[in-house]
Amino acid sequence: MDISVKDATHAVDAAAVLRLFPARPRLLALGEPTHGEDALLRLRNELFRQLVEQEGYRTIGIESDCVLGLAVDDYVTSGTGTLDEVMERGFSHGWGASAANRELVRWMRAYNDGRAPAERLRFAGCDGPLEITHAASPRRPLTALHGYLAAHVDADLLPCTADTLDGLLGADDRWTDPAATTDPSRSVGRSAEARELLLLADDLVALLDAETPRLIAASARDGWDRARLYGRAATGLLRYHFWLADTSPGRMTRLLGLRSSMIAANLLAVAERGPALVHAHNLHFQRHRSTMRLGELPVEWWSAGAIVRAHLGEEFAFLATALGTMRHQGVETPPPDTVEGLLYALPQERCVVGTGRLAAALGGAALAARTSPWFGYFPLDPEQLTGSDGIVFVKDVPRS
Repeated sequence: MDISVKDATHAVDAAAVLRLFPARPRLLALGEPTHGEDALLRLRNELFRQLVEQEGYRTIGIESDCVLGLAVDDYVTSGTGTLDEVMERGFSHGWGASAANRELVRWMRAYNDGRAPAERLRFAGCDGPLEITHAASPRRPLTALHGYLAAHVDADLLPCTADTLDGLLGADDRWTDPAATTDPSRSVGRSAEARELLLLADDLVALLDAETPRLIAASARDGWDRARLYGRAATGLLRYHFWLADTSPGRMTRLLGLRSSMIAANLLAVAERGPALVHAHNLHFQRHRSTMRLGELPVEWWSAGAIVRAHLGEEFAFLATALGTMRHQGVETPPPDTVEGLLYALPQERCVVGTGRLAAALGGAALAARTSPWFGYFPLDPEQLTGSDGIVFVKDVPRS
């Protein structure tokens, strides 16, 4: 092992992480190469606690439904509901079943207890209301946005009534049919009702923007921010459903790009609150253009991280997490000529290294790409190390 590579690494703590950057990032993104491993989530929790206690960070965002996440935020800020309720109803993708996520929410509630509002920690879901199998109905965010505006502006400014929305939305299971994921003909996204709903959603968002001074004065900034989230979710969902119904070769590119745009918009909203840690899959944060192949069809789109960095520049920083072994998924010791193999040979169980320093330590040596025997784990691409600012390495990931 080249000693310079060893010297480039440091223990994983808030101070070492922030020393990688010329200034404290407004958004510090921590990626993960696989989902569902509590060892990686506990590392995230530990880093967030240090960032809170030592560096003044106040918000954490995770790859979960932005609308559902409001229930978690209400619980950690004011104790609304119970821990069991928010773990069941406040997360998408099954994340509520994670013991590490439960520990995070419990700790945030305890930290906030008795603190002034300005000092409380905040929670945010940063994904759209989407699952692998389906997209949600736009009912909840659309009716919530309409209800907020109806409570604060003159009725004649509204583009429609609540009853009109209800009639156009129809039954929610029309929107959530899993078959629409692979069969565009099963989607209602290009029906006359869906097209009218998209126009109305745009009008409601425009009204929200036009009435900003009145609305912030009437409901405070938090109420207005929440209404903006409803607007992003409603318009994003309606556009997503529109492209679910598309039959052109560009269908999947548009769907993947729309999800990235929805995540990016939520991340930028989180950044408005001040320094935050955000956590999602590495692929959502990489700077280079994302690619995949669906059969013979190549698909390319920009990740949420690439979009956010275009807006925030160096105020957005990304640490990719890599791992050595995950034996319960068949991921064994990495080959020594891979990025993971080099880091696995170090004595530390966990370390962090800046990608610039790692590249300098390697001195131009070529590395091989690691392959994964399990579809749910994505190794680092040695040709794309510049897609992140640093690497957090975990040597061995035990079964959750």
